Amino acid sequence: MAGVRATTARLAALAILLLLWQGVAMIVRQPILPPPGRVLVVFVQELPGALGRHALASLGRVVASIALAIALAAPLGLVLGQSRRLDGLVAPFIYLLYPVPKVVLVPVLLLLLGIGDFPKIVLITFILFFQILVLVRDAAASIRPELLTSIRSLGAGRRALFRFVYLPAGVPAILTAVRQSIGTAIAVLYIAELIATRYGLGYYIYLQGSTLFDYPRMYAGVLAMSTLGFGLYAGVDALRKFTVSS
Repeated sequence: MAGVRATTARLAALAILLLLWQGVAMIVRQPILPPPGRVLVVFVQELPGALGRHALASLGRVVASIALAIALAAPLGLVLGQSRRLDGLVAPFIYLLYPVPKVVLVPVLLLLLGIGDFPKIVLITFILFFQILVLVRDAAASIRPELLTSIRSLGAGRRALFRFVYLPAGVPAILTAVRQSIGTAIAVLYIAELIATRYGLGYYIYLQGSTLFDYPRMYAGVLAMSTLGFGLYAGVDALRKFTVSS
């Protein structure tokens, strides 16, 4: 029942946003702001073609970045959460690097790694890495000592503790970190796809808006990137709620 109410509220919010868009478009009456109905028509028409190919390229980069960030950050976060001594050595580096705006590294990565998908994936991975690392470390460190003591008294070794205690505690933290970082990852993806690439929604939006001045297609690209971000957010959020409830 709660899920139905949440879905209804989101659909109502979407309808209000579309009405506001329509109202502003009617007031402005400029080609740079087409009405939502026209954009939706272009979106449906373009999705099986060029827009769909660019969306798949962007989706592949984001999914690869998420998988790589989890593979690198989650084990390290679990290890740091278990070892105060090791965490004390690594924590100063996390403290210094975590607040750095990673988008400023775009030209550096392009110079070091060249053009193509790899530097873009590395950049988004770098953003997700610290978010996952910090939340997983904190989740592992917050496990009550008496729980660990009771499990050790049953004969559980380090491997059993990792499998049955630390890992279940870390999975919700991983999904929470990914969910919180998706918006930033999509924004950085847009900026990264403006440079040295011919495929991706960032390139598509820039090409249509700043080169071809085809504003309905530009907004269709914005809609596709927004849909990509929302789809990833909703999917990760649903998976997080499932792991927490189960």
